[in-house]
Amino acid sequence: MNNKKSSPWKSIQVGLVSFLVMVIFAYGFQITKVNLEELRSEKRQESLVRVMRALAKPEIFEYEQAEEIVNVPVYVPCPPDNLSVPEQNTSEPYLIVTPACGNPGDVVQVEGFNFAPNTTGPLRFVPGSDPANIVTLGRENAETDDHGNFVASLELPKRPSDEVQYIRATLRKNVGLPHLTQTAYDTWDKIVETVFLALLATVFGTFLAIPLSFIAARNLMKSVRSPLTSIAMSVLGWPLGIVFGFVAVRWVGNLSTSIGTNSMINIIGVIAAPALMWLGLRWAMPQVETVTASQSTRLARLGVILVSVLAGFLGLFQLASLAKTVGESLQTSLGSFGFIGYFFFQVGDIIAIITPALGALAAGGTLSSILGRIGQHASEKMAAPAVKSINLILATLAGAVVFGLLGQLVEVLYEIGRPVYTLWGPAIIGAASGLLLVLFTKPKESLPIGLVVYTITRTILNALRSVEALVMAIVFVIAVGIGPFAGVMALGLHTIVSLAKLYSEQVESISAGPLEAIEATGANRLQTIIYAVIPQIVPPYISYTMYRWDINVRMSTIIGFVGGGGIGFLLQQNINLLNYRAASAQMIAIAVVVSIMDYISSVLRERVV
Repeated sequence: MNNKKSSPWKSIQVGLVSFLVMVIFAYGFQITKVNLEELRSEKRQESLVRVMRALAKPEIFEYEQAEEIVNVPVYVPCPPDNLSVPEQNTSEPYLIVTPACGNPGDVVQVEGFNFAPNTTGPLRFVPGSDPANIVTLGRENAETDDHGNFVASLELPKRPSDEVQYIRATLRKNVGLPHLTQTAYDTWDKIVETVFLALLATVFGTFLAIPLSFIAARNLMKSVRSPLTSIAMSVLGWPLGIVFGFVAVRWVGNLSTSIGTNSMINIIGVIAAPALMWLGLRWAMPQVETVTASQSTRLARLGVILVSVLAGFLGLFQLASLAKTVGESLQTSLGSFGFIGYFFFQVGDIIAIITPALGALAAGGTLSSILGRIGQHASEKMAAPAVKSINLILATLAGAVVFGLLGQLVEVLYEIGRPVYTLWGPAIIGAASGLLLVLFTKPKESLPIGLVVYTITRTILNALRSVEALVMAIVFVIAVGIGPFAGVMALGLHTIVSLAKLYSEQVESISAGPLEAIEATGANRLQTIIYAVIPQIVPPYISYTMYRWDINVRMSTIIGFVGGGGIGFLLQQNINLLNYRAASAQMIAIAVVVSIMDYISSVLRERVV
């Protein structure tokens, strides 16, 4: 066996590292103000014991209580004449004060007899000569033994008077069977609100996170490349399409309103609009072309497609009006089930609000896609010098539009009030950037636009995910007011950015074999995702979604602290009021719900995943 001698330098290194670790922890103790002296403080220990005892007695059940109130006279100070103590009726509950008089600050002994066994209640000083006076002083409590007797001490307050004053014992005993407290009912209402708050946030967040996850997946986006001509025309198509789509759909919405809000008209509109849309699209987009369509026929088809799409949006507005009308009638006619009518009304309101936005996005995406294909075709068919000339115009214009819009966003947020800095300056910088891009790239070179979109999407997701749901709840409370709706919006947004990241990372980890096989068949982007990506990601997507619901249940108890609804709002109120027994009931409810949710999600993951 070879015994190697230890190196002195290694020993020095170990010593230096140990010393550095000690210094770091020493500084950490100072920064975090670690001080066990406070823990040993008698006052702190008394407060801790009091709070722990309150938390150990959650306010869930209570009894009806009967009170036994007994007053006994006392003099503060002692009268100059002989003190006469009235006789007590020993067949009923009675009190004896020893001594029966004293100076302010003296401690007297109070003995109680014939009360109900094992009862508690306050022992107070009643100033004044009226024994029924509701004003009481003191903090002492009395607790009877198995025989209904007690002995307690009471300090006479600084309330001297020549008249007789009183000491009152109010002992309460339980009557009947236990029943749920008002705190228990309030906790039940809020914990149900918490569960559904988390459910809605998870569902809405999941639906929006799924499409974002494909854009934020590097393996899907890195192969997306386009020539500069196509990119520039696509960029220009987005704002133009959004403006056109929003204006057109708003006009359709006004037309829908002018038609009327009668239920019968709404029903006819809901049925007729999709039918007209289906007939129009079927004629304008035939599956088989027997004869090459003429230019006029193509223009006619485009017009029919536009009218058909607008008819579809008209059907959405009619559906929104019908849902709101039906919801209002159901709210008044269903009684305790009126929440069904409330649901229909709110769904109709949501459809009416998001339809213009959907129209704007659909028009923006469609026009961007059409112009992008035109740019792609032009880049492939035209000569390189001509393409470069077109790129100089299009890229310069696209850069000016993008940077100009960003400048207007800055103006909206910061109210600078100087167009030179928020409009013309950014537009010039954007135009120069587009010009430089044209000069330093080949005319027909395919640029990695997919990685650019991927980087922008991941950056936005990371920025939003870094903001806690608690902060988001504060913003949404300002937007929609205090209540669970603000909590749904805050948790929904946080769910979108969190699940989009988890989903995208799962997409990035899929097997490349099926992806390459589908792409080799000439499938487009959508077909590749449907047949190669989705079959591999369904199980982990379900698992992540269930886990997120579990997280949202726990997070919803926290956002209630800032007015985001749920049981957290009630918990904060009771903590602020030092009502620890009620707070204990809410903490137990949270623990029970989280445990149940964890069990349910684990069972579902085991069966589904």
